Amino acid sequence: MSQRDNDGQQTLAILVGGGPAPGINGVIASAAIEAINCGLRVIGVREGYRWLLEGDTSHTVELRIADVSRIHFNGGSILRTSRTNPARDEASLQRVIDTLIRLRVRYLVCIGGDDTTYGAAKIAEHTVGRIGVATVPKTIDNDLPLPENAQSFGFETARAVGATIIESLMEDARTTGRWYLAVTMGRKAGSLALSMCKSAGATLAVIPEEFHGKFDLAMVVDTIVGAIVKRRSMGRDNGVAVVAEGIAEQIDPASLPVAPGSERDAYGHVHIADVPLGTLLRDRVRAALKEMGVDANVVAKDIGYELRCAKPVPFDTEYTRTLGYGAVRYLLEGGSGALIAITGGRVTPVDLAQITDPVTGRVRVRMVDVSTESYRVARSYMIRLEPRDLEEPSLSRIAVYTNLGPEAFKARFLPAVQATAV
Repeated sequence: MSQRDNDGQQTLAILVGGGPAPGINGVIASAAIEAINCGLRVIGVREGYRWLLEGDTSHTVELRIADVSRIHFNGGSILRTSRTNPARDEASLQRVIDTLIRLRVRYLVCIGGDDTTYGAAKIAEHTVGRIGVATVPKTIDNDLPLPENAQSFGFETARAVGATIIESLMEDARTTGRWYLAVTMGRKAGSLALSMCKSAGATLAVIPEEFHGKFDLAMVVDTIVGAIVKRRSMGRDNGVAVVAEGIAEQIDPASLPVAPGSERDAYGHVHIADVPLGTLLRDRVRAALKEMGVDANVVAKDIGYELRCAKPVPFDTEYTRTLGYGAVRYLLEGGSGALIAITGGRVTPVDLAQITDPVTGRVRVRMVDVSTESYRVARSYMIRLEPRDLEEPSLSRIAVYTNLGPEAFKARFLPAVQATAV
């Protein structure tokens, strides 16, 4: 059954869910322009699923080519965004669908990460033949399992901006004799933290994927402390450790305090921003260094929100134009329920069943593969304790910079070194 306005036009709606990522406006622009050129009416739905869930049809805006032709240069989202979960229960999902039908929506383009994709999949599943749904994957975390290990849009810009910030911190650290603990975004995966570290040439990155199994916060602390001591033995009293915030979700909750009054979001996730990871690590690292007689100036720095709405780099500007165009062409050719990716320069619709965990029903998370050469290259340029450092003659040469004897030093750091050995 076709949804048409009084003049016979079919309507395509565009919405954005989840956290911002550079390039969102590029998708909105290219999808809107292609749809209009194909004879469709285009509306933008403000703040994701939020108002649809309320049954409110007033938070929409008609998009014309003149409205979107130059927005691809800008960060942020002209339609704003929200983390509202349209599929939290059957009643909510049906209310969202009913609102879309009242808006006479025939096609829906959802721009978002794994959670937005999950909601879009549920809408597609319940509206077969009535509303065609396509999802354009977006996240600076780069943790969606796209084919051929393709990047999610926004990642390149976030890495570029983040690496520039890290470079400035490295120079400040050298100038002032400081150590910076830079905690950066990555709710589950460490791809962004690792790439920022590798691009800038920071001292080390600490990501959840390099720990084998469950681990305690003390493992993270000792990994950083070991790096500080080892670098001190090399004649350097400064450095930058880039830490993926996703570590907060992987370690023993008992060792990680959460800010009072913090809540989970609509998808059940702890608000990582409510976990004072940087401050906690700074205090623990300072205490450990003091206990070992090491004098070091350690400062915590959060890097996150300044990456999400940055002006997109040309890669993301070009990439998102193809994605938005591809989403519209996929829908007009009769498709629905797929995630739009690009492989080998070609638009590739990916059936959501291919990337969904059959146990949880959620989109799988792509973690950093620490067995790859890409990770090994990054690791080889880091300064951190490795197994060979806990054997002579290196052991005594490093341990002398603490008040621990060689055997006591080895006993202290062996668990952390073994936990992250490659």
